Amino acid sequence: MMKYLQRLGRSLMLPVAVLPAAAILMGIGYWIDPIGWGAESPVAAFLIKAGGSIIDNIPILFAVGVALGLSKDKDGSSALSGLVAFLVITTLLSTDVVAMLQGVDATAVDPAFEKIKNAFVGILSGVIASIMYNRFSHVKLPDALAFFSGKRLVPIMTAVSMLAVSLILFFVWPVIYTALISFGKGISELGAAGAGLYGFFNRLLIPTGLHHALNQVFWFDVAGINDIGNFWASKGEKGITGMYQAGFFPVMMFGLPAAALAMYHTAKSTKKKQVASLMLAAGFAAFFTGVTEPLEFAFMFVAPALYFVHALLTGLSLAIAAAFHWTAGFGFSAGLVDFVLSLKIPIANQPFMLLVQGLVFAFIYYFLFRFIITKFNLMTPGREEDIDEETEEGVAAGNKFAVMAAKIYEGLGGDANVTSVDNCVTRLRLEVKDMSAVDQKKIKSTGVPGINVVGKNSIQVIVGTNVQFVADEIMKIRTGK
Repeated sequence: MMKYLQRLGRSLMLPVAVLPAAAILMGIGYWIDPIGWGAESPVAAFLIKAGGSIIDNIPILFAVGVALGLSKDKDGSSALSGLVAFLVITTLLSTDVVAMLQGVDATAVDPAFEKIKNAFVGILSGVIASIMYNRFSHVKLPDALAFFSGKRLVPIMTAVSMLAVSLILFFVWPVIYTALISFGKGISELGAAGAGLYGFFNRLLIPTGLHHALNQVFWFDVAGINDIGNFWASKGEKGITGMYQAGFFPVMMFGLPAAALAMYHTAKSTKKKQVASLMLAAGFAAFFTGVTEPLEFAFMFVAPALYFVHALLTGLSLAIAAAFHWTAGFGFSAGLVDFVLSLKIPIANQPFMLLVQGLVFAFIYYFLFRFIITKFNLMTPGREEDIDEETEEGVAAGNKFAVMAAKIYEGLGGDANVTSVDNCVTRLRLEVKDMSAVDQKKIKSTGVPGINVVGKNSIQVIVGTNVQFVADEIMKIRTGK
């Protein structure tokens, strides 16, 4: 199980790597126009929308990245299947479709379905797509259906699988979401302790996307708290309004960047340069904009115990800030941009003490993370075992496609003559250096229906609807795999 989680964590590195740049673009845009979110500045609008195009679609990036990373040979059709999976489940569980299935007006649909496009569903889509790819990418259907064999079968089976997953979530998702709303309302009456519990569960639920349910209770007007709205309108009680936001600043501006430094220092020397680029960008994004996904998803699956510690520290930070009535607020997230902007809000109370708290938390995060990583040998970025990913064993020697591919490749002149291999629906499309070196007789001895020379260096070998399997075997010969 742990090995699979580590593979999942590595798979997330590809989509996670693009997030810091997007976060910084949004942060700069929001700094330029903090009130209108770009409405009052074309430059701000350009930057916010550019960054938002990525940040707002994190679930899709995860669906594609996880499917690609967990597939056995990292083929592009697995990534396509991840996208198919995500589109199926988010369409079937969208508010309008659920309203149609339930026979009610869209306004009567459970609000849980408004949050179905989340990171959890994206990761789940990628996992299922990878399972379908690993299971069906080499399945050979009868000749009448051969066109849909192999990799073309994967998106089909993925879509079918997501029908069952969608049916399960149709009943389960609203129950879990509603339960968390009720839980949030309960802990909101506990003062500073409630703020701490909120901070803990807010981080703990990030991987599932269910943190949105808690956010609705504390940040908006679901239970009459409306912490964000009241803070920016400077309404409520000084030192109280903003208590569900303030404690995030020490964590996002100081704690997580310090954790990034700890992960860099504990990485293997051979991988420090690679880890440094990710941690520097992700750490800066957390500090400047408050976008923490690039950092959190970098270790939440490869080292879940460490992520649990992070959730505990976040809860502690919110409890401390609330207990001392230090408040600040954010409209985007708890980074430097929003901290500076919130200083001018009259209801902010001793906000600079949050910076002092942040320096203390930076110290705690760095030394605690470094100790835990080294003590328990956690596989954080740069500490992964130097082992190859699981790969499928080569086809048996008696496999007719492997035999056919070997003979065709030999007839083409092998590595010395073949420069390019591709295929369409029924034929191999090949480029060779010297057409006179091609032994058409040997190629035809494999039983192929025909050969078509289409240029001085271009030749097509007509195989039939099973051409993909022959092309795959030729590529294995060329790459030595």
